[in-house]
Amino acid sequence: MREDGAVVIPAAVASEVLRALVRDLDAQVRANGGHPSPTVRRILFALHDAAQQAEASRAAPSFDSATAPFDSSATGSEPTDGATVSVTEAAQVMGCSPRHIRGLIRSGRLPATRIGARTWAVGRAALDEFRHGRGATAP
Repeated sequence: MREDGAVVIPAAVASEVLRALVRDLDAQVRANGGHPSPTVRRILFALHDAAQQAEASRAAPSFDSATAPFDSSATGSEPTDGATVSVTEAAQVMGCSPRHIRGLIRSGRLPATRIGARTWAVGRAALDEFRHGRGATAP
């Protein structure tokens, strides 16, 4: 632990920590419908990115993390208003599967921003527009 109280999580264990947090958050969402705060969401995205970098460095030892793309919003170094939801949260709002949401994103019908290699952030406004029939149409 740092002097300021911050905790540093090594990339090698980020995946395990992320899984534990997601299990707990999933249980909370099922129990009371709560959602993680924007700060917690940024921490989850940062853990996800760290886990992916650790996995990539194990798979390709020549990987240079200094050249990896950096998304400052995922680490919380860029201000955000919490106006995004995960694919899972979007699926819960829409009453469908996360797979369907990813299909809508791939087809361009639901705008989203890539966070890391496999994670999407869906704008709440775009999700509401899509839900109420004002979203993009299929190409």
